[in-house]
Amino acid sequence: MALPGGSAGQEEGARPRAPEAPQQPQRKPVIQRSQVVVRFAGDSGDGMQLAGMQLTAESALAGNDLATLPDFPAEIRAPAGTLAGVSGFQLNFSSNEVFTPGDEPNVLVAMNPAALKANIDDLSTGAIVIVDKEAFTESNLKRAGYESNPLTDHSLDRFQVFEVEVGRLTTLALRELGLGNREVQRCRNMFVLGLVSWLYHRPLEPTLSWLNRRFEKSAELREANLRAVRAGYNFGEATEIFASSYQVPPARIEPGVYRNITGNSAVALGLVAAAVSAGRPLFLGSYPITPASDILHDLAAYKNFGVYTFQAEDEIAGVNAAIGAAFGGAIGVTTTSGPGMDLKAEAVGLAVKVELPLVIVDVQRAGPSTGMPTKPEQADLLMALYGRHGEAPLPVLAAATPADCFECAYEAVRLAVKYMTPVIVLSDSNLANGAEPWRLPELERLAPIKVEFRTDPEGYQPYLRDEQTLGRPWVIPGTPGLEHRIGGLSSEHLTGNVSYSPTNNELMVRIRARKIAGIARELAPTTVFGDPEGGDLVILAWGSTFGAVREAVKQARAAGRKVSHVHLRYLNPLPADLGAVLRRFAKVMVAELNLGQLLKLVRAEYLIDAFGCNKVQGRPFKVSELVARIERALK
Repeated sequence: MALPGGSAGQEEGARPRAPEAPQQPQRKPVIQRSQVVVRFAGDSGDGMQLAGMQLTAESALAGNDLATLPDFPAEIRAPAGTLAGVSGFQLNFSSNEVFTPGDEPNVLVAMNPAALKANIDDLSTGAIVIVDKEAFTESNLKRAGYESNPLTDHSLDRFQVFEVEVGRLTTLALRELGLGNREVQRCRNMFVLGLVSWLYHRPLEPTLSWLNRRFEKSAELREANLRAVRAGYNFGEATEIFASSYQVPPARIEPGVYRNITGNSAVALGLVAAAVSAGRPLFLGSYPITPASDILHDLAAYKNFGVYTFQAEDEIAGVNAAIGAAFGGAIGVTTTSGPGMDLKAEAVGLAVKVELPLVIVDVQRAGPSTGMPTKPEQADLLMALYGRHGEAPLPVLAAATPADCFECAYEAVRLAVKYMTPVIVLSDSNLANGAEPWRLPELERLAPIKVEFRTDPEGYQPYLRDEQTLGRPWVIPGTPGLEHRIGGLSSEHLTGNVSYSPTNNELMVRIRARKIAGIARELAPTTVFGDPEGGDLVILAWGSTFGAVREAVKQARAAGRKVSHVHLRYLNPLPADLGAVLRRFAKVMVAELNLGQLLKLVRAEYLIDAFGCNKVQGRPFKVSELVARIERALK
């Protein structure tokens, strides 16, 4: 019985109890991780690239070092729910220095059965798998080639599988907005982005700000995406299926101003910076081709820097227009991929012969022919060096990372102008679409690019050469007294007149070859990561293999192996000291994504018994593959 003024249920004579405070929900434990690899996968229309790029932005602002690997389907309109239509995006973010997008994802977000099937073999035991449970219908399972449902047949027992009703939860979050089902389902990527952002303590502010900008003209779509990403974040906090979350501390990075950058964007900025330094307009003549098209798109936005872009009707028109621009005194550029290089070959030979500054950017992809347009390969090296009829040497540079594409593009313009020659820059689809933090350079530290046009008619000859560089004078057409003729026919030394003299032809061929070979005089000494004095093994590599090779060598050295790494930027001419450096090591391994093109050059040039580590699967090297190859080589 309750006493007057007392509390119900309180015994007579007992001391009154203070009212209980409301229970606070227990916060989930946070586990520290030094590195996490996340892969989003779904249909082409599921927005996986968008989700991945936004998680990249969040991780960059969280202070992590990172590297990304977008994976686009080669089919333009593959049937929905099939393996051919799976699109992916992988991000490796860490509190340590990052060299690759990672070998094995720690987290796979699979939006349908096809995405799960296409990626599950890449996961290690214990990895987190987040699936959109509602997508695992009988019809979708059949399209993906499943005979039974992997969510119920125990085939995923070695993973941590989290089944989330992404579609239903997204619909609930947006139910008051009155959107159609199509618009609602297109917000599922933001829901899973919010969920993964919660799981790894990523700051949502970059994504929220980006959504506000992206949909500033559509209040409904802006609100829908904002609600979806918040709903995913809150679901992670509220649901009981996740027992903990994870935190990756910031990395220690050199102070400066940074931005995320892809290789294609870095190429565009490098070309613009070089043109501004040279004080000349930049002209791009290009035909859209995967994976180089973004360079054209980016440069089209820089009109205020004197950039002119021309989307040509074909590859041949693009390069010839760029040659015409160079003849007129502009920085001429053409961009393409392997199939486009085939078509440009004759025109590039013309640019070699008439000795005009032209930059050719080849963003390599898997071949031959159409091949796998969205997959990486390094098989254009011999074509870049020799893929023109006649003796037509030119400088060839290769970028090592997405950010390094800026340096290579800038350097290519410098060499082209200084030596009056076409220059090829080799990138590939890994670099083109991959992203990493890029520290903005101090412009005053960039090598100045000086352009000096010949204006004095006294003693002028079209092929009168600079004594040091062997470059011929650059003359703007129409300059009084400097009228001249250039063309594809064999030209007479100095005058440029048509000549069929055998000795004159050999003279001109040898002069052009000496001009390119002479570039080696200004190249810095070869840098050796590891043991400059020599050791048991050195890995020689070029291009986008840099990250995987460097990480593999670091791991081998940590295990006590005397292994070193030499990475080449200049592939023609090769550094003057390269042969001497390689001879310091007992074994030389050449790692490249082809069947051994640089290997052939090294063995022929230096008579070194080098051997190859080669892969042509349309995929980059895994660090684990290279570590295993190092161990076999040392045994």
